[in-house]
Amino acid sequence: MVWEWSIDGWILLAGVLSACSCALVGNFLVLRKLSLMGDAISHAVLPGLVIAFIVTNSRASLPMFVGAVIVGVLTAFLTQVITRHGKVEHGAAMGVVFSILFAFGLVLIRRAPGADHVDLDPECVLLGNMMQIGMAGFGGMFPTAITNLLIVMAANILFVGLFYKELRICAFDPELATSLGIPASVMHYALMVMVAITTIASFEAVGSILVIAMLIVPAVTAHLLADRLGAMIFLSLIAAAVSAVMGHVLAMFGPGWLGMKTTVASLAETSPMTAETSAMMAVVAGALLLAAVLFSPEHGLLGRAYHRFALATRIVGQDVLGWLYRGQEAGKHVMMRTEVIRVIGRSWQSRWALRRLQHQGLLDVETHESGEAGLRLTQRGRIQAERVVGSHRLWESYMSEHFDLADDHLHEPANRMEHFITPELQDELRRDVPDATRDPHGKPVPPLNDSLLDDS
Repeated sequence: MVWEWSIDGWILLAGVLSACSCALVGNFLVLRKLSLMGDAISHAVLPGLVIAFIVTNSRASLPMFVGAVIVGVLTAFLTQVITRHGKVEHGAAMGVVFSILFAFGLVLIRRAPGADHVDLDPECVLLGNMMQIGMAGFGGMFPTAITNLLIVMAANILFVGLFYKELRICAFDPELATSLGIPASVMHYALMVMVAITTIASFEAVGSILVIAMLIVPAVTAHLLADRLGAMIFLSLIAAAVSAVMGHVLAMFGPGWLGMKTTVASLAETSPMTAETSAMMAVVAGALLLAAVLFSPEHGLLGRAYHRFALATRIVGQDVLGWLYRGQEAGKHVMMRTEVIRVIGRSWQSRWALRRLQHQGLLDVETHESGEAGLRLTQRGRIQAERVVGSHRLWESYMSEHFDLADDHLHEPANRMEHFITPELQDELRRDVPDATRDPHGKPVPPLNDSLLDDS
């Protein structure tokens, strides 16, 4: 394949506009847990398109838009009716409505008079026709599909900009929106109208099957990376644009990079890249979603695994500090490394925690005369250990005073809680049990040190 800006530039523009238009309204579908509604509308508008073609005997944009909007709103309305009056789960109702309407649209395509003479066929509807957009712009002409996508993109930006507050409240709490005087049902159907318009404008670019990928996948990707709506919208637009650009680049050059032979279709012929570009857009969007699922700092699998590991390491490290502190109370200022690992358990985590404590300057490691490594708390380490042991004994004192527990049942719950008592909560415990200079077992409660250190 040879890159030709007079063709590929229009394809890229169409892909970016289509993907970003879908992602913009798709954010609110994801937040309202209506992801399947985007799928439903993207399939269900098909009979509206075909009926508009049958009535007008042309693929003029206005009748197509009108037909798609009517059926799109009808899809949302029928779903609500079936859910409310048929006692059917919302997802099941959407599945029933869109599958029936989509099947009806496919039947109409086969029976539509004159459909054989235009590109109103199942392949076009399902897979899109991006190469034809590029060919329409060959020689500097401005493709009609690009005009439609620009209008829809501007309309979506205007819609979200004007009703951002209303859409945000309705997305998170429709009941609150109604109590504030915001017509939640009107906003719902307005959103469905914009989804329907965006869907029909994107048909020519990415097709019905792949519209759902652009409606949902960039928004879900952004949702994994951001917890604020504004940032989520911004990131979804970036993900959509990257999916469109990289999708076409990979469709053009990916087979060659993999050593696969390709043929260049002439401009007068239908190119095999018609389906590949739109499909690769969805593939790249899926790859970005997979990366977010794995690497998102807060919600990704690896991120959560890291947080769990960091929490476990912190707990083991605090157990080590507490054990060394209690050893110092008993007059044993140096403890053997092997003994600490044996008592704390979880040997590999204990070893990792010991290295981390030493790196943070909380432990000194010295060689004992027996050749073993001995561990001693530094001044900073003792401050940290006082926080841990103080939290433990304060919590024991609190439970002894307020809970009906025997003294020999206080250690285990306090041992679990000591790792999660913040300095603020420690202050509250001291105010609640001001006379707790010793715990119920007679051990002294370390004084609160104002030079608290971060133990993260």
